[in-house]
Amino acid sequence: MLKKRIITAFCLLPVLVVAVWFDEPLPWLTVVAAVWGVLAALEFYRAIRESGIEPLNCFGLIFILLLIISPHCSWAYVNPLLLTSMVVLPPLLLLVRRRKEDAFIGWVWTVAGIIYIGWLLSHFVALRGLEHGREWVLFALFVTFASDTAAYFIGRAFGRHPLAPDISPRKTREGAIGGVIGAVIAGLLLVLILNIPIDYGAASLLALAISIFGQVGDLFESLFKRNMGVKDSGRYMPGHGGFLDRMDSVVFAGVVVYYYVIWLI
Repeated sequence: MLKKRIITAFCLLPVLVVAVWFDEPLPWLTVVAAVWGVLAALEFYRAIRESGIEPLNCFGLIFILLLIISPHCSWAYVNPLLLTSMVVLPPLLLLVRRRKEDAFIGWVWTVAGIIYIGWLLSHFVALRGLEHGREWVLFALFVTFASDTAAYFIGRAFGRHPLAPDISPRKTREGAIGGVIGAVIAGLLLVLILNIPIDYGAASLLALAISIFGQVGDLFESLFKRNMGVKDSGRYMPGHGGFLDRMDSVVFAGVVVYYYVIWLI
């Protein structure tokens, strides 16, 4: 399993870095985020269907895609319009659908998928469009990867005390602490390597926040899969599970860094 995880990571990381680094002739990060979001959404809604609930799959996929590309639209009201439409339109579709059982729950899960995948992923696209956006996106990604990697190895080597046994029995407090330490070290190194306009103290706090919210996102994903009765969202990424499995901590990192930059920089 570990060997598969490493091989998959080494295959995908160069693609991700290139997509972040180059923004011409196409906004490649947006393309990658859109493809990833759609594939993750397919896994999300499949898990919902397997639990016996029927979400509005096509509607959810369309709005996830629209939200991910929405930062490229300069119209100020595009996000309020999309967010309002994704709440108002599904009930109209559900009322005319033949199956009426669990219609309200289907609406809730449809909207939940749009927010969790589309709205959160759109923050990476918006972050890439800011000043020094390329560097900030790489900071968010690699601090998250460092946190996940450190938590994994330290948890395996020294983990003794469960972090959240009712949600994810394998995660430990030692691993969580190791993830925070790994994130802070990576954050300090990335500031030096990428020449990001932030001092080391602020970088440490930002990396700390990324690690904490990332681990919360990881637990949230585990809770979702436990509620749906699935182990992995998919098997398309050997050693990592599915596309939904690999975006759990990353999307929260994008949100944390985006709001830090627009509010405090």
